[in-house]
Amino acid sequence: MQRAEELEYADTLKAKGAHVTLGEHPFSLLDHVDLVVKNPGIRYDVPILVEAANRGIPMVTEIEVAGSYTKSPIIAITGSNGKTTTTTLIGEMFSKSDLPSVVSGNIGKAMSGVVRDLSNETWLVTEVSSFQLQGTVHFRPKIAVLLNIYPTHLDYHGSFDAYRKAKLRLFANQGQGDVAVLNADKDNLLALIPMLREKGIEVYTFSIQTPVEQGLYRDQHTIYYRSHASATSIEVCHADEVALKGEFNLENALAAGTAALAAGVPLTAVVEVWRTFQGVEHRMEFVRSVQQVKFYNDSKATNPQAAIRAINSFSEPVIVILGGLERGDDLSVLEEPLRQHAKAVVVLGESAERMKATALRAGISLIRSVSSIEEAVTEAVAFSTSNDVILLSPAAASWDMFPSFEVRGRIFKEAVHKL
Repeated sequence: MQRAEELEYADTLKAKGAHVTLGEHPFSLLDHVDLVVKNPGIRYDVPILVEAANRGIPMVTEIEVAGSYTKSPIIAITGSNGKTTTTTLIGEMFSKSDLPSVVSGNIGKAMSGVVRDLSNETWLVTEVSSFQLQGTVHFRPKIAVLLNIYPTHLDYHGSFDAYRKAKLRLFANQGQGDVAVLNADKDNLLALIPMLREKGIEVYTFSIQTPVEQGLYRDQHTIYYRSHASATSIEVCHADEVALKGEFNLENALAAGTAALAAGVPLTAVVEVWRTFQGVEHRMEFVRSVQQVKFYNDSKATNPQAAIRAINSFSEPVIVILGGLERGDDLSVLEEPLRQHAKAVVVLGESAERMKATALRAGISLIRSVSSIEEAVTEAVAFSTSNDVILLSPAAASWDMFPSFEVRGRIFKEAVHKL
């Protein structure tokens, strides 16, 4: 929001009787406050928030407020990786059915921007983050989808345990009649099942490795669905019919399908979306081929685990563009994927030197340090030969150089289209 827009908006709020302060956060503001609705990205150790906590003022995030304004059934999707793709897939599956739905959350429109216009029969499909979940008290999704939990955002949460607890707020208020959807390939999520069932929550799982009791799974090259109502599994389709590339995207597809089926979406709608959905912008997004070199934009890979998934998706030699905001993440997990798949590495941003050191430990000899995305594309092309892949998958947030991962990805695509 530009300064002129801020001032105009402030005047609108004042006209409605709101007390507005711009440019500072004096503690005296709290004299007028009964509830703090915190922007999820703002840390809890900001002085005025510390003071609010000391005064015992309740502090929530926007999804808590939005959830209290609607009786619509909510499907909430979270995880360290895959949230946006899974949320988008679920929305597409609903659109192919007769069930009304609206997609919201981190994926675009805030929940609070849509809830007042919803009928009680309209499903609210929403992507939620650990930042948002940490600020919930009564938030209760009808269907809660947890894709995975990896050590990330530790600079915000302070520890992996605190991060995990924030994610598990997803289930805090669920009970009889609600549904949890979990990744059966993650032991740390399977361990949650007894606790969830004790609360009366119906558990669905999905897997690309093993059959499940209730949900979608891959066995060999075929996808099956099993429900408690059926003694046998139903053969759904061949796994190769899922248009999205990569094992991790197959996980997302099965997660989305399992949640949609739990909500009553027909299996035909689920399969139709699998066969046609090409992905979301900035997540393993194919940009173009230039002289038989393929370019992929995976700017949404803002942590090492997301980058690993992308790098491991290719059988071709990969030139990887890495680096961004320095968060102190464990980069050693990148070494094996780089060793197995990377031909060369280009690094930039605050974490460039640590990314370079990681590539060296992985045995990569072709490494360049650059200062811009445009330069990264140029250097990556110089390393490439026919049938190579050039992959922007930074394994880091964008905020050291760009206002968002979207901006970073679009600059990458512009540079590629100028080749």
